[in-house]
Amino acid sequence: MKRVQISLALALTLALAAGCTNEAAPSAKPGGTDEKTSPQAQSSPDNELFIYTVWPAYYVKEEIFQKQIGDFIKKKFPNVTIKHVAWDNPGRQYKDLIAAGTIPDIIMDDTRMNVQRYLIDNDLQYDISDLIKKYNFDTSKLNPAYMAQIKNLTPDGKIYGLPFYNNDFALFYNKDIFDKFGVDYPKDGMTYDEIYELAKKLTRVEGDVTYKGFSQNPGHYLNYNQLSLSPLSKTEDKGDMSDPNWKKLVDNMRRFYDIPANQFDTVETFASKPSIAMAVATVSDHLVKFYEENKNLNFDIASVPSLSDAPNTKYQPNVYSMYITKQSKKKDLAFQVMDALLSEEHQIELAKEGVIGPLQTDAVKAAFGKNLPQMQGKHVESIFSSQNAMPPAARNPGLVWYDVPVQGVFQPLIFKESKDSVTALRMVQEQATKAIETAKAAKTEINKAASTTK
Repeated sequence: MKRVQISLALALTLALAAGCTNEAAPSAKPGGTDEKTSPQAQSSPDNELFIYTVWPAYYVKEEIFQKQIGDFIKKKFPNVTIKHVAWDNPGRQYKDLIAAGTIPDIIMDDTRMNVQRYLIDNDLQYDISDLIKKYNFDTSKLNPAYMAQIKNLTPDGKIYGLPFYNNDFALFYNKDIFDKFGVDYPKDGMTYDEIYELAKKLTRVEGDVTYKGFSQNPGHYLNYNQLSLSPLSKTEDKGDMSDPNWKKLVDNMRRFYDIPANQFDTVETFASKPSIAMAVATVSDHLVKFYEENKNLNFDIASVPSLSDAPNTKYQPNVYSMYITKQSKKKDLAFQVMDALLSEEHQIELAKEGVIGPLQTDAVKAAFGKNLPQMQGKHVESIFSSQNAMPPAARNPGLVWYDVPVQGVFQPLIFKESKDSVTALRMVQEQATKAIETAKAAKTEINKAASTTK
């Protein structure tokens, strides 16, 4: 399919249909357990820049990458050739590139989930602080929570990358259901307590149709929680969900699914089976997905509900960032390209396509969704109406990173096994600790085997 013949919305939909949404399970993420620790990069032409994209996942569609990144780089750097490889299975995982010695100049990946276990653990990371100073790049112009997530990867605050895209959340609501039951639409800045009252009014069973007042993925809710909690101990190699605020978070969400007939199913049917009144979902991909599934859907958006003790605070960043590798021979060129991608000129163009970037000037905010027919006349101001919660502070150096499956608190422990909140949290914490112990033991065995072969 030719790039000039395909819209970004359709291309995104194709990517979503291929299973590349942010809803994918963590086990579907790239990489493996046999990456080498000291990769060496093969040489490439001086004017070629190798960009490896893992997240956003839809860059597996080359036409989307070219529309959002490649074409702009060609315009700004006409003498530079871009080599783009998107993570895919098989043959394009980190371990494959490392084994071949083809180390990218720039890697785009999920900051929270993949930087520690794939960049840092493979010795690909590079502190770009000197480049920031050299090119007078002002990091204060970027969303502070996004930058904090990058800095909090290490206790010494080194800067390994710059944020590119935040797959943020919004409250989607079906206006027809609100109109049907005579309930006022949700507004920006509402708390979960207020949304809970709306959900009770909107949850109805009429004949064969069950109207659900509210739906939200509990795993995302806990992973990017508004209280800035981490499920990992900051000082030890173990899970830690003992903070009383974890129970507060769980209790806050489970009450919605205790409403009769409002049991959790999925937010994904919001458009295809329009019987969900309100659904919290990621913005950029669902603006496309919901529209392609039902172009007549009468919806709008509001800011995600906040907690009463964290007003006007949305979730922690779900941010994908750009990283220059230690092995790159073109660090200056790579940084200049990153700088250009974060310019207001480019951020405005991305915003028009529904991409939430780290530069959030008035011009960027005003441009959001301009190229998307489904966003015309919508309350786009809600996208930027509240502040992101700050990510957890850095853990002590040398600790094992593990993607704690916090979604297990609700499914199956609460939804299927009816565990109380404290028990469910403790069981997931114990599961995380055992997984970390297993990972450490496996690493020890690998190191022993390596030392005996020398």
